[in-house]
Amino acid sequence: MRFFTGDVMGQAAAGVAVVCAGAAALLPGGWPAGARRARALLAGGGVVGAGPPAWRRVAEELRRVRRRLGAEWWAPVAGLVPAVLGASVLPVVAGAVAVPVLRRLRLARRARRVRERRGDAVIALCGALAGEVRAGRQPGEALLHAARDSGGLGDGQAAVLAAARFGGDVPGALTAAARQPGAEGLLGLAACWRVAVDRGAGLAAGLDRLEGALRAERDQRADLRAQLAGARATAVMLAGLPVLGLALGTVLDADPLRVLLHTGAGLGCLLIGGSLEGLGLWWAMRIVRGAEAG
Repeated sequence: MRFFTGDVMGQAAAGVAVVCAGAAALLPGGWPAGARRARALLAGGGVVGAGPPAWRRVAEELRRVRRRLGAEWWAPVAGLVPAVLGASVLPVVAGAVAVPVLRRLRLARRARRVRERRGDAVIALCGALAGEVRAGRQPGEALLHAARDSGGLGDGQAAVLAAARFGGDVPGALTAAARQPGAEGLLGLAACWRVAVDRGAGLAAGLDRLEGALRAERDQRADLRAQLAGARATAVMLAGLPVLGLALGTVLDADPLRVLLHTGAGLGCLLIGGSLEGLGLWWAMRIVRGAEAG
């Protein structure tokens, strides 16, 4: 009886397998589509529309939080290493205090990249507009085509294109769009437009001269930044020498972290040295930024 029951159960299992295979083959797309649907059901816990598994949702949420917080939040994490080695919470506190400073530096760097990209877009707009005018288009129509291709108008593109399409004040719209960081070259475009429309001067020739001037200014700024990169790197390297000294002392079993974090003299030296270090780095970066601005 037991063998008969086992035989019947085996035949039933084989029959279920055959039925499932036939159903998968009859699905739209054949067997591969059925297999993909089965894997999707198993990944979602067997519920249609359950979405990705929980671990994938958690990983995506962590990545979203990391992008939102920024790299400056690694400063307290980096402070955990000297905190563990020195048995003190002061490095973690210092890392937390450094978060707003690092965030400001990151936002300033991002704003500079946006400003540079917008300046490049303005240069491309001047070149494209000059080409469209030489091709025989009217200034308004040429501006419509050039702005769509280059995108150099930024947030003021809608106002400028509306003025060009309906015969509005194009120089005024360009002047308003030039208030964006990096879009100062639109002031020259507005002047070229005003002179060409009011006095009948050649718009393409003025745009060529404007593009050349903007391109020369950008190249000069890039060359100056490259020359100042050495001074900036030297300042950062000198600022990192105390950290290198602490690491070297730790390797030699001098235990400098215990002296700095657990004695009165060490805490005083740490406070005064850290203040002077930060002041010197700020002063050096201010000199470099002043040279770039000049």
